[in-house]
Amino acid sequence: MIELPLSALEVAMVQTGTQVVDTLRDTATFARRLDALGYRRLWYAEHHHSPAIGAFPPVVLTAHAAASTSHIRLGSGGVLAPNHAPIMLAEQFGTLAALHPDRIDLGIGRGPGTFDESTARALRRGAGPTTDDEYRDDVAATLRFLVEEVALGPLPEPWLLSSSTAGAALAARLGLPIAFAHHIRPDNTLSALDHYRAHFSPSPWCARPRVLVCVETVCAETQEEAIRLAGPMNVVKAGLLKGHSEVPFPSPAQASAHPFTPEERRALAAFGAHQAYGTPETVVRRLADVADATGADELMLVTPVYAVADRVRSYELVAHHAAPPSKAPRR
Repeated sequence: MIELPLSALEVAMVQTGTQVVDTLRDTATFARRLDALGYRRLWYAEHHHSPAIGAFPPVVLTAHAAASTSHIRLGSGGVLAPNHAPIMLAEQFGTLAALHPDRIDLGIGRGPGTFDESTARALRRGAGPTTDDEYRDDVAATLRFLVEEVALGPLPEPWLLSSSTAGAALAARLGLPIAFAHHIRPDNTLSALDHYRAHFSPSPWCARPRVLVCVETVCAETQEEAIRLAGPMNVVKAGLLKGHSEVPFPSPAQASAHPFTPEERRALAAFGAHQAYGTPETVVRRLADVADATGADELMLVTPVYAVADRVRSYELVAHHAAPPSKAPRR
């Protein structure tokens, strides 16, 4: 069992052979099912110009899901500060929080959300990559606008996303809860969280260090099936290792025929050793290990598999095997 709250990150993979509208329909189905399963929160990631991930604004997906769910918290994981005016982020998420009190999160991240330089510059209206100081000022301004300019009622809960010690240092300095991308940079997790806890300054947003850790998780009835379902994302990761960002999200059958090099297999195995793939018993044990090692207050699962039914089933298996009987999922 896992005593910590469990949450989910939705990256809206666009499957080869489907339409973008199919992915949007699936995200709504997914949100309703996770609400029934009792997951704490569901966040949407910002991406642009990717054949594998839909370019769906997190604020739009959050609004759509909030209108059709009842309990689960919803928000961005993250919305990327360099791409948006701070006052617009405050207005958008402040409005959502007023419409759906105590259910909206504002997770803020730094990356451009794309590997394409022309797209990144378009998002920044011609400006180059944001500096550390600009990012810090944008996050601080967003928080200030939430309080001083928006304040329509209940405010969204702010989080700072991080995959490095630099991001953890900013979260500590601003007194924000941190959501760490263990599913992206697992080698950085422990050192970054140590720094965050050691340098945390309490704020009106957060009185003590508060840590959410995101883990790539693929759960199925058998180990073999979990490996099969993880195959498509492994193809995308192998492409990124080669510097190829234009990699579509293949089907499991296509992925099973993909010719991985020995170097790619070693890199994927090293990454997978930090994540959670397999049967419910294996996955719950791995998640518990991550929770123990990181001292996390909450775990967020990201499950980039091909079909929505398989994705939902993974979350169902984890929910039913991780929760003690007193915290059984809602029906």
